[in-house]
Amino acid sequence: MPLRRRCAALAAVLAAALSALLPAPSAEAGAARQQDWTGTWATAQHASYDPGTSEVTVRIPVRVSAGGTSVRIRLTNEFTDRPVTIGHATVGRRVSGSSVSGPRDLTFGGKEDVTIPAGGQAASDGVRIPVAARSDLVVSLYFPGRLTHISQHWMGLQTVYWTPDGGGDHAGDAGGDAFTTTDTTFPFLTGVDVRGGPAQGSVVALGDSITDGAASTSDADRRWPDYLAARLSACTTPAGVLNAGISGNRITAGTDGNPSAPERLERDVLSQPGARTVILFEGVNDLSWGGATGDQVIDGMKEIARRAHARGLRVIGATVVPYRGWGDYWTEAKEADRQKVNTFVRDGGVFDGYADFDKAVRDPGDPTRYAAAFDSGDHLHPNDTGMKAFADAVDLAGLGVARDCPSARVRLTPYRPSLPTGSAAEITATVTNTGSRAVTRVTTGLRLPDGWTAEAEGETGVDSLAPGRSSTVTWRVTPAADAAWGPYDIGVGASFRQGGRTRHDTDGVSADVTPVPSAVRPPYQTFATTDDAQYAQNNGQFAIWAGGRDLAGWMDEKAAVQVPDAIPASGSVTARLVGQTGSGPSAKAGIAVANDLTAPENGGYAVLTMSKSYGVEFMTDSDGDGHLDTWAGGGSSYHPAWLRLTRDGTAYTAYASADGTAWQRIGTATVPSADGGGGGLDAGMVASAVNLDHPGQTTTAVFDSFSITD
Repeated sequence: MPLRRRCAALAAVLAAALSALLPAPSAEAGAARQQDWTGTWATAQHASYDPGTSEVTVRIPVRVSAGGTSVRIRLTNEFTDRPVTIGHATVGRRVSGSSVSGPRDLTFGGKEDVTIPAGGQAASDGVRIPVAARSDLVVSLYFPGRLTHISQHWMGLQTVYWTPDGGGDHAGDAGGDAFTTTDTTFPFLTGVDVRGGPAQGSVVALGDSITDGAASTSDADRRWPDYLAARLSACTTPAGVLNAGISGNRITAGTDGNPSAPERLERDVLSQPGARTVILFEGVNDLSWGGATGDQVIDGMKEIARRAHARGLRVIGATVVPYRGWGDYWTEAKEADRQKVNTFVRDGGVFDGYADFDKAVRDPGDPTRYAAAFDSGDHLHPNDTGMKAFADAVDLAGLGVARDCPSARVRLTPYRPSLPTGSAAEITATVTNTGSRAVTRVTTGLRLPDGWTAEAEGETGVDSLAPGRSSTVTWRVTPAADAAWGPYDIGVGASFRQGGRTRHDTDGVSADVTPVPSAVRPPYQTFATTDDAQYAQNNGQFAIWAGGRDLAGWMDEKAAVQVPDAIPASGSVTARLVGQTGSGPSAKAGIAVANDLTAPENGGYAVLTMSKSYGVEFMTDSDGDGHLDTWAGGGSSYHPAWLRLTRDGTAYTAYASADGTAWQRIGTATVPSADGGGGGLDAGMVASAVNLDHPGQTTTAVFDSFSITD
């Protein structure tokens, strides 16, 4: 027998002997090797509605967490009682808005269309598309015929694009012109998976509205799982992050449209492709308004941990955040229950680790409340900075799925710096070594808008940073001399040596360039019926600081920046109110016209404002005595707000808009005395603190557009 054949025969004998000694692979392990999919994006479907439409296409942008070379999508029809047919589905890399680069057709078992039965699910075949971590894909679904229902995740915090009723199949379009309507819910799509990338598994965030992203910036991917995905993407072996948050979700109870965490555990966590770890971040709804005790929440957490462990997943518990000030739900007894649950999470021995979200955002001076820097304003949901603090509180090594992650983090403070025009402000970068070994050659540097300058106080780097230690550097940052008022992005980058290679981390904050009192230039003039008014102009931007007890009825206490004799017999005045801060909930800011704004008691007076309590308010003087005695408007308050008053003789019509394009008519009124004395009417921007119940306070109103047209 030739040598080669003898060697092959010997190898076969050895292989057979070794196979006899080893256990046979399980069917589950074999399926895992065949599939090899890793979840890179997910959302938890939980409700349905009838859209009342036919022949439409939807285009859904998603930000993936982990990258790969092939993609598939998963769809669900779980919360409906009728089948749904998808006639054509595509996926492609997003360009911008609703446009896609090279959309690729998806098939389902080799077929272009798929019908999903009521309560059923479907997964597409894989399609080869190189996808980078933390990049945007767009999934398009065409629904032939009448679309009787939509299974959805309603808090998408992401603009989703639809064709109009009868729009037809546009799933394969590269451009987005056909998608003329929008909403913010995720229809039918429940997951996107990748394979062929470096990720070896995924982390599932099981949570409520905080995990869902409530109060974070829409269309910006600033939920805490998004920030966690960014951290994990920097690891040599990264991991996917799947968001299984549902607003209002609880551990101890559920509803028809919002199943409890244990009820949905199999669907939203245990069956996720490549799931290796779950972060359980729930309990605040149970304890605050849900009527549950601390012991009941703990029992539910134990059940979730037991079931996840039985399926081989690691379980990381997250402490329950403070919520004092959120409505009237907080009591001392409920706080005691919250502390009991958090003690269990930290010390109960059930979880494989914990993320101390409570510690990350609580106020050191009052641990029952959020610290102001992290509070969105409702005292339960964090702002973007609070979301980032949650992600920072997660120990990446403890997740057990990613490998060789950067161990030093850099963060900028303050979290929303204010930079008065023409002045410098201090911004501090802190680098913290969260790893188990020292990092070396640590340096930091700022990224500033064009024309801005920064001067560091001291050295911008250190030779070595021991585990658990931090280093800081403070810069004095000065905006460009011609910087417009408003938000600007400031970034920081840190580099360091870890394990023989250079690693990096970044952070960023939104800094506000704010007005300071200054003169206004002709043709603008100022006038006030309060003693504490101040003004500023920055090219086409204006600011008004005003006190005043009221701007309605028999009181006319305001400050104004006006143009005399500006509006002819037919014309309009339009302004964009960027924001209003300070004073009480009824403080007003907007636009006004009058025969004489310096003496409105002479008659002919109309005002259109925005207030926190009453939304848009249109007030006029109906009898010529100078007092605002008619009112129209209402609704919710919003900023920025476009406000417009049009004049046609003595008739005035008020409009408001959130975007300057789609205008809502607020009301029309006749002001008999608004004759302009034979000439034009004064027009201007006004503000009033309306502080009858808040004496001594001042409001600040900022406008960035003001125009008068014939």
